[in-house]
Amino acid sequence: MMKFEESSSEDNIIVLPKAVAANIKMVCSTMLTHHEEQIALCRKLEEIADELPEISDTQMCLRLARQIHPMIRSAHDYEEKTLFPMLMTIENLDDSLKSTVERLRYEHWEDESFADEVADALIRFVTDKASSNAETLAYMLRGFFEGLRRHIAFEREHIVPLLCKRKVAH
Repeated sequence: MMKFEESSSEDNIIVLPKAVAANIKMVCSTMLTHHEEQIALCRKLEEIADELPEISDTQMCLRLARQIHPMIRSAHDYEEKTLFPMLMTIENLDDSLKSTVERLRYEHWEDESFADEVADALIRFVTDKASSNAETLAYMLRGFFEGLRRHIAFEREHIVPLLCKRKVAH
């Protein structure tokens, strides 16, 4: 688990307003919880992709299909309404962080659109296997969960440490 610290070293430290810094632990904790839920989703989708063309538990597959978009949307909504505004309060915010936040917003739109397509394809495969292509579905699932894993890895390597290692403005 990520350690939260107020460091005295000036290396790699961001300065946050006191009111914002008070919520950092909760924000980092919530983000990491969302990451864990999405990683579990990726594992399940990978298991399905590996099973294709057969799916042993079609009901689980349908439940999962219905959970994909709400789970992804909830995590993204939290980031966009809580995390991103918090990042924008960083003193002397540089342009690269601004462009990173903007890129993450676009990735959210793409991931949510892809989540809808994956959910529809899973439901279609379970309910109308004859007109579905297992190879195409497996490829689609892999594309989705690999992209989601990369997004999470970036946030864990760059965004979470940026927030969790902070200095409060006085």
